[in-house]
Amino acid sequence: MQTNSTLAKLALAGILGGVAGWMLWRAPDPIQMAAAPAPSVVQQVAASSPAPAPPDAPADPDTSLDEQNNIAIYQQVSPSVVNITSTTIQYDFFFRVFPVQGSGSGFLIDDKGNIVTNYHVVSGARSIEVTLSDRTRHPAKLIGRDQLTDLAIIQITDRRNLPFVKLGDSNHLQVGQKVLAIGNPFGFEGTLTTGVISALGRSIEDEGRVLEDLIQTDAAINPGNSGGPLLNSRGEVIGVNTAIIGSANVGIGFALPVSLVKESLSDLLNEGRIRRGYLGVFGRELNPTIARVLKLPVSEGLLVFQVTRGGPADRAGIQAGRQLVLLGNEQFVIGGDIIVSLDSTPITSNQDLSQYVLRKRPGDTVAVTLYRNDQRMTVNVELDERRSPD
Repeated sequence: MQTNSTLAKLALAGILGGVAGWMLWRAPDPIQMAAAPAPSVVQQVAASSPAPAPPDAPADPDTSLDEQNNIAIYQQVSPSVVNITSTTIQYDFFFRVFPVQGSGSGFLIDDKGNIVTNYHVVSGARSIEVTLSDRTRHPAKLIGRDQLTDLAIIQITDRRNLPFVKLGDSNHLQVGQKVLAIGNPFGFEGTLTTGVISALGRSIEDEGRVLEDLIQTDAAINPGNSGGPLLNSRGEVIGVNTAIIGSANVGIGFALPVSLVKESLSDLLNEGRIRRGYLGVFGRELNPTIARVLKLPVSEGLLVFQVTRGGPADRAGIQAGRQLVLLGNEQFVIGGDIIVSLDSTPITSNQDLSQYVLRKRPGDTVAVTLYRNDQRMTVNVELDERRSPD
C-alpha cells in the first residue's frame, strides 16, 4: 500500500509539473509584449543585411555635399556657356576653294553679348555662329583677338537678358583645389567635367608661341572644350580651357588664368588687340660655368647678342655683342651688355624678360640694370608697342 501511495504521489507531482510547465510556456514574455512579433526566417535573414540606401542618397555625406555643389554650379553657369562654330576657307590640291568648319566653346561675360573664347577657335574665320544653351543660333562678329595669349572676344547682337559668368581670382589658387570645366567636347554641348588643379605656372609651346603661367588640371578637357570656362567651387571663372597634351584627354589639360583675361579685356573690347610693351633685345642665358669660362663679372643674366635697330633698347644705347666664340658645340656672341634686372626684378632667362616686358604698356619706362664690361649701370628705356604676329 505504501508503495502504491508513493507511486500515486509521484504521478500527481508529474502531472502538476507538466501543467505548470505548460502554463509557463504559454505565458507571454514581458519584453516581447513591447516588441514586434517574432520575425520569420526570411525576415531574420533580411535583417542581418544592411538596408540599401535610396538611389539618390549617397552613403557618404561628404560626397553628397560635393555632388550638390557640382549640380548647383552647373545649373548656375551652364546657361552662360556657348557653342561656337566657325567657318574658314581653305584650298585643295587643285587650288579649289572649300569651306571647313571648326567648333569650340566660350562664355558670356556681360549683358552686351560679349563672349570670351580662344583665338584659335575663331582664327581665320569667315563667319562665326554661336549656339546658346536654349539651342538658338546667332551670328557673331569678332571684336578683339590676340594670338600671343590665345584670347579672343566675339559678340552676338541678341541681348535679351542673357546670363553671364562671374570672373573670379586666379592669383591665389592652390594645387589640389577643386575645379570644374563646362564646354562642348566633340560637339556634345553642355558637358561638365570635374577635377583638381594639378599644377600652377606651367609654360607650353604651341605653334611657335609660348603660353605662360598656365593652370594645369586633370579635369577632362577634349577637342571642343577650347574657350570654355574653368570654374572654382563657387562657380567663378578662374581660367579659360585652352590646350591638352595629345589629341584627346589624358588627364593633362591647361587653362589661361582669368587674371590675364581681366588685364586684356579693356584692350580687346576697345582696341581690338592687346597693347603690350616691346624692348627689342635678344639675349643668351648665362650660367656659372659659361660665366667662368668667359670671365664675365656675373654668373646669371642675359648676354645681349642682338638689338633691334631703331627699337627702344637701341635708342637707349644698349649694346649687342660683336665677337663670335665657340664653347664646346655652342656658339656665343660676346662683348655685349649683360642684363641682370628690370625695375629691380632679377632677369635670369629670356622667359623672365619676355614675361616682364609683355605685362608693361607701350610708353612705360623700364629701368634696365646691366653690366658693360665690368661696370654696373642702369639705363632707362621707354617701351614701344609689340605688334601681334597676325
